[in-house]
Amino acid sequence: MLDIKKPELLIPAANLEVLKTAVMYGADAIYIGGDLYGLRAKAKNFSMEEMEEGIAFAHSHGKKVFVTANITAHNQDLSGIRKYFKELRAFGDNQPDAVIVADPGVFMIAKEELPDCELHVSTQANNTNYETYKFWYNLGASRVVSARELSMKELGELRTHIPEDMEIETFIHGAMCIAYSGRCLLSNYFTGRDANLGACTHSCRWKYHIVEETRPGEYLPIEENERGTYIFNSKDLCMIEYIPELVKAGINSFKVEGRMKTALYVATVARTYRKAIDDFFEDPNLYEQNKAQYMEEIKKGVNRQFTTGFFFDKPSYEDQIYDHNTYEKAYTYLGTILGEKDGLYMLVQKNKFSLGEEIEVIKPGGTTLFVKVNRILDEEGVEMDSCPHPKQTIFVDLGTKLDPYDILRRKE
Repeated sequence: MLDIKKPELLIPAANLEVLKTAVMYGADAIYIGGDLYGLRAKAKNFSMEEMEEGIAFAHSHGKKVFVTANITAHNQDLSGIRKYFKELRAFGDNQPDAVIVADPGVFMIAKEELPDCELHVSTQANNTNYETYKFWYNLGASRVVSARELSMKELGELRTHIPEDMEIETFIHGAMCIAYSGRCLLSNYFTGRDANLGACTHSCRWKYHIVEETRPGEYLPIEENERGTYIFNSKDLCMIEYIPELVKAGINSFKVEGRMKTALYVATVARTYRKAIDDFFEDPNLYEQNKAQYMEEIKKGVNRQFTTGFFFDKPSYEDQIYDHNTYEKAYTYLGTILGEKDGLYMLVQKNKFSLGEEIEVIKPGGTTLFVKVNRILDEEGVEMDSCPHPKQTIFVDLGTKLDPYDILRRKE
């Protein structure tokens, strides 16, 4: 067994359901956003009541919660941000363990209003060198999130030049952004929705043509094939095959992107990275033996194919997807078990499934069950052949004992 501290596994959550899933499926910490001041305005996000409940749930399981407030603030934002931090402080024992900020002004407000809360500096602050890390450390930051543009070699060098008690958080899985450290102007330019204020339209995933300046209105295709080309559309980051290198580089927190993803995505990614990290620290040889298994499982989450980003070399054309902007989806999320009643198991249906179908149950501990749908009943106890209505509460018999937080999925 390795005699060094395990890195933290930091998982995103879009809402209270997903936060609880992240806790149960292996996250050490979860990062979330409120209705304001984070960079995922289109995510469902958390009300203040949900945030307090989610933090209390995580704390009861020995997990941490970090709240994002990483917009690039304008004058009119500052008084609201101060009020927001005061409200977080009023949670008392259930205030967040850290706030993640990018703007120096917001950092100073957080320092004043949340004196018992750790301050983490977002990747949006363009953290590319050790002097930047030391700058933030001297202001009171305990952790800085590295820019995605750093290589493994640069991260290792950074570790040797910063204080031992300062933490490095690094994205190791999820969507990549075309803009430097996520600071994008495309969305604002095309639609007036500012990505740096949380309103990104994901313009990098759009299909583009070119226009010659003397022929306005005449759109010329940029053709990879007959479907056109998505010239800014990056593959997703995946570093599950490189846990030893990440540990050696001195990274303290392995961060997964995805604050707009489903509970199934979070469960799949969290439990797979949890197993990979735990296997490596138990025995590096065990980790090496199971590499193919980790990759097979991680591909079951929605993805845009995988790349190692900037970790080992500058990305090339092989790290882009030019012919489409859709996810590869191996499995469909059917629902999460909420409880048991009279031998049947309750869930809120997320996608349609039918009597007699063969589906899978994934469990927080890593087990996957292959089961058959024997019965489906509605809330009144009426037997159903299928459950076609989204968000309908139903009860199922899958021929086996189930537990809360078990997730049902169907292979496509």
